[in-house]
Amino acid sequence: MNNVVKGIIALIISSLGFSLMSFFVKYAGDLPTVQKTFFRNFISMLIALALVLYHKESLFGKRENQGWLLLRSGLGLAGVLLNFFTIDRMVLSDADILNKLSPFFTIILCAIFLKEYIRKFQLISIIVALAGAVFIIKPSFSSDTYFALLGVLGAIFAAGAYTVLRVLGSREKFYTVVFYFSFFSTVALLPFFIYQFEPMTASQFWMLILSGIFAAIGQFGLTIAYSYAPAKEISIFFYSTILFTALLSIIFFNQVPDMLSILGYIIIFAASYYMYMKNRPRKLKVAGKK
Repeated sequence: MNNVVKGIIALIISSLGFSLMSFFVKYAGDLPTVQKTFFRNFISMLIALALVLYHKESLFGKRENQGWLLLRSGLGLAGVLLNFFTIDRMVLSDADILNKLSPFFTIILCAIFLKEYIRKFQLISIIVALAGAVFIIKPSFSSDTYFALLGVLGAIFAAGAYTVLRVLGSREKFYTVVFYFSFFSTVALLPFFIYQFEPMTASQFWMLILSGIFAAIGQFGLTIAYSYAPAKEISIFFYSTILFTALLSIIFFNQVPDMLSILGYIIIFAASYYMYMKNRPRKLKVAGKK
């Protein structure tokens, strides 16, 4: 099994992890978004803490990286809060695909703040993906449109976090970054968690514990996948989350995406696939002499 295949398998496992995280967040029922987010990040913090201690690395990173780590954590927390908010109020697969707009926004933010050049095919992909999002958002003056726009805003915050990660690069170990983000989120949410806390059933408690476990599986699976192969060669497989969340929506919540949403999924996936194909390295065929 070569490294690309290993990367693909790890990425599909990561996709399943994030899909199950979203599923358990929604299945936990009518609890405050802050309460759900707190559990998600607290569990991830414990798992990341174990890894940091095992590898004997720094818990909070290097002094010169503190500003970037704080910025990444703040943007990431805002993205998770908005994502969980929309998961509770939209069809699960709709909320998930809007969150998957983040790679397109990352390209824009990297161009603005890191001065990275946007290539023509990337610009085409961004325009097509945003057009696809319109079919899911279905602009109107209804609350559904408001929730969908918050989902898009969550994707923008997530893209901001990914942009900061580009700056951090290899300056910090991935488990240190995950611990820092999870610790920051847990501390920042604690006062709101206490103030808004609502009693949970045993079932709801375990749903939130599982959401944190699968979030960690998704996060670490993603990191492992990209350690085996470059993103440009395997990133398209991360969109398998669309399939997973659509199946979970239909089977457990009896939520079937409407035709306009399905059309939006196809358009966004097509834009992602087009960018994936353009990013792939072209293999030169060398004809040998007979």
